[in-house]
Formats: sequence, structure tokens, C-alpha cells
Amino acid sequence: MAQESGMGAGFGGLMRYKEEYDSKFKFGPGAVIAGIVIAIAFVTVLRFIYA
Repeated sequence: MAQESGMGAGFGGLMRYKEEYDSKFKFGPGAVIAGIVIAIAFVTVLRFIYA
């Protein structure tokens, strides 16, 4: 037979948190994609300069 673990039933991960998190920084999807493209271009330029 299996032993009891001694842990209670708990909430099973169903606790309610604030559903909408308000952040000071709000970026749209276009700004995130532009930032990624700029970072990739920057790293590529640095690889050509220091290669």
C-alpha cells in the first residue's frame, strides 16, 4: 500500500491572483519586434567589426 504523504489537499494551484497586472512599462507587439530586430542587427554589426 502507498503511504500517505501527510500533505493536505490544498488549493491545487487554483488560487486567484490579480488577473490583470498593471505595469509601468507597456509595449505593443510592434515595439517588441522592433527591439529584437535592432538587437540582432547590433550583434551582427559587432561580429563584423570585431571578427
